[in-house]
Amino acid sequence: MSDPRMQIIREAASYIESRLDGRKPIIGIILGSGLGDLGSKIEDAVEINYADIPNFPLSTAIGHKSSMLIGRLGGKCVLAMQGRFHFYEGYSMEQITLPIRVMSLLGIGTLLVSNAAGGTNPEYEIGDLMVIRDHISFHMNPLIGKNYDEFGPRFPDMTCAYDSAMIEKAHAIAKDMGITLREGIYTSCTGPCYETPAELRYFRAVGSDAVGMSTIPEVIVARHCGMKVFGVSVITDLAHDDMPEDYVTDEVAIVVAATRASGRMTILFERLIETLEN
Repeated sequence: MSDPRMQIIREAASYIESRLDGRKPIIGIILGSGLGDLGSKIEDAVEINYADIPNFPLSTAIGHKSSMLIGRLGGKCVLAMQGRFHFYEGYSMEQITLPIRVMSLLGIGTLLVSNAAGGTNPEYEIGDLMVIRDHISFHMNPLIGKNYDEFGPRFPDMTCAYDSAMIEKAHAIAKDMGITLREGIYTSCTGPCYETPAELRYFRAVGSDAVGMSTIPEVIVARHCGMKVFGVSVITDLAHDDMPEDYVTDEVAIVVAATRASGRMTILFERLIETLEN
């Protein structure tokens, strides 16, 4: 008897494939809050609304569109998601990570992820780009449950979740661009409330440089599927435990900060994609 979970994934993948007009994406991109402007750089793009894809959720978070673009970026065929799904929206881990398994069925072997994050590292400033070297998860693991043997092993290794070769290439590109590129550890929580000062103190004590509410479930599933992963956090607010008592973390300001930094992140992604093999 066929696995109904696989049927859901195959139906979504089949619909997307029917809309591609022969395009065969090899790189997937997930764009976080306020970072959808990269879509304007994708050439000869087909746009597919999430609402049209069988079994797909919709993005409800501020700063997220609800569509994907498939076209050319950096000389490669890419599939870019303009909006992701979050646990705090009420979606299950199966729904949040559905796009990753769909990408795998479509033949995508490399995933680039981005997010807006608070800087727990006191040396960070709003607008900084941080390459994700490693992560700390406070999410439920998306691989809990019956294993998808079609995609990967029951116990996937996460020693090198983020591809070291792409990280080194990104630093070289940033140096050539004349921009500062941070590198650190990203922590993800469920949200939707922002963190307390005590929580931020704890995160910093255990080595976190940035904190957000997404990304890690997608990365875990991507690695389970055998994809190479590269990630960037855009530092959109300061997440220290010593902020003034009247400081308020504001979601609109976060999206504005992400949008201002999106141009540099777009160039970084585009040039990184140029270096990747077909």
